[in-house]
Amino acid sequence: MQQNKTKIMVEGAVMVALAAVLSYIRIYRMPWGGSVSLVCMLPICLYSIKRGLKAGLTASFALSLIQFAQGIMDGLFGWGLTGGMLIGCILFDYILPYTAVGLAGIFRKKKFPGWICGIVVAITVRFIMHFLSGCIIWASVGDLWPGFSTDNTYIYSLAYNGAYLLPELILTVAAATILLKAPVTKKLIAAE
Repeated sequence: MQQNKTKIMVEGAVMVALAAVLSYIRIYRMPWGGSVSLVCMLPICLYSIKRGLKAGLTASFALSLIQFAQGIMDGLFGWGLTGGMLIGCILFDYILPYTAVGLAGIFRKKKFPGWICGIVVAITVRFIMHFLSGCIIWASVGDLWPGFSTDNTYIYSLAYNGAYLLPELILTVAAATILLKAPVTKKLIAAE
């Protein structure tokens, strides 16, 4: 029993480390935060599918702390936020959205269709957290990119966060589909 717990913890730590490393491989980066990475959420999604929600949420919470530390290194405390805005930013831009990635295992018993649905749910919840942050904390309006501007905070947040999370969702689902269709991966996921 203890050996199995240790194996699960080590597996989770490896997946968190892999996700953290992949988060530094950015395909493109948005000007005010957010980026499309090389499927950084996939390791946590796979871990949650294999080990369940409790383990998945624990690992994804650890990843959220790493992402928060990365935000600090990117200058989070130098952005001039009020205390309330800073707390909201920490919660809705780091802790809650990255912890939500652990929800990928929510339909794990439904096999492949459930695995993909779980990944979509997890990334959608992450998007909702970032969207809320954009609407409530940042309340941005103006130019998103040349030729597109808006005075509507909700449209701005939807477009801004969708511009990096939709490609991230597509890449993660595509990579998961390839991996989860492979006989070796199916066997690993179903092994425990």
